[in-house]
Amino acid sequence: MIRGMPTFHAFAPGRVELLGNHTDYNSGVVLSAAIQMGIRAEGSPRGDSTITLSSEGIEGTAAADLAAGLKPRGTWDDYPLGVVEMLRRAGAPVGGFDARFTADLPLGAGLSSSAALEVATAVLTTRMFPCDVSPLDLAKICRRAENEFVGVSCGLLDQVSSIFGRRDHVVFLDCRAESVVQVPFPSALGLLIVHSGVKHALTGGEYNERRDQCFEAARRMGVLALRDVTSDQLAAADLPPLVKHRAAHITGENERVFEALDALRAGDGDRFGKLMTASHRSSMENFANSTPELDALVEIAIRQPGCHGARLTGGGFGGAIVALVDVEASGRIAEAVVAEYLTGTGHRATAYPCLVGDGALAAA
Repeated sequence: MIRGMPTFHAFAPGRVELLGNHTDYNSGVVLSAAIQMGIRAEGSPRGDSTITLSSEGIEGTAAADLAAGLKPRGTWDDYPLGVVEMLRRAGAPVGGFDARFTADLPLGAGLSSSAALEVATAVLTTRMFPCDVSPLDLAKICRRAENEFVGVSCGLLDQVSSIFGRRDHVVFLDCRAESVVQVPFPSALGLLIVHSGVKHALTGGEYNERRDQCFEAARRMGVLALRDVTSDQLAAADLPPLVKHRAAHITGENERVFEALDALRAGDGDRFGKLMTASHRSSMENFANSTPELDALVEIAIRQPGCHGARLTGGGFGGAIVALVDVEASGRIAEAVVAEYLTGTGHRATAYPCLVGDGALAAA
């Protein structure tokens, strides 16, 4: 940091998907939560066109020159530099700066560390170089950075969750309307994220295959997206069996999200948990994006007293589960799940008891 220049700070949390698995590209609905772990950033303007980035708990250091233009390099700094580039394209008066990132968010655990890095950069940069940008537009700028600069196809959920999260609230995202609502979450309930120890392996082929099958179902049913189909309508449709199974997961997920909203408004955590478990069953039976390890973790978790339900979180094909637990029981449940999973599978899981935390703007 340059001596004499003011220092600015930002924090962006990771997120966990609670319900709405693979609904985003089907114009559907999703429930997610920001967690209390994330990425912190501090930075100072430089007064020139140089950007320097350093990190602790991420990797490496980097430098770039705005005057020479920002180009992706295939390294971690593409995420923050992509955000800077998209802010500049949106008209933000961004100049050179020094920034340092620190993280207590476990990398590779499916908690969206890339989006947290993007959001931390966006919030820090707009504090150093003030501009008029709405929270939703800031989320879209971060998504554009990942889509257009980094070259990763993603939806809006991760960035929205990191920005709009609020303590003891979950985030409801309508992917078609791109609208966000914060819904109260029972304070006595927490989340237990358990990584299976098996690397998340969502290959482009598997992901694209699922997308294509969903799009085929919508086309055959004469609708824009599976968001426009109910489970009853799907049951009566004449579709190839595999395509029908894939579509059943999506229509069921959308319906589970709306039912979960009712459960939250009634303060019914047990009902919410049962919907999470039903979601996992659908991932196993309809969408085939679970694994034996994830299935084992879910079954172990839901047997524990104080656990209301569990499901895989994220794309699937490895990675982590999320369980809805009583806060006072989360430590005991975490120990029991890790121990029983090791005995049963030989894999070493890692458990992260989490609270539903504030997003980047609420944490300011």
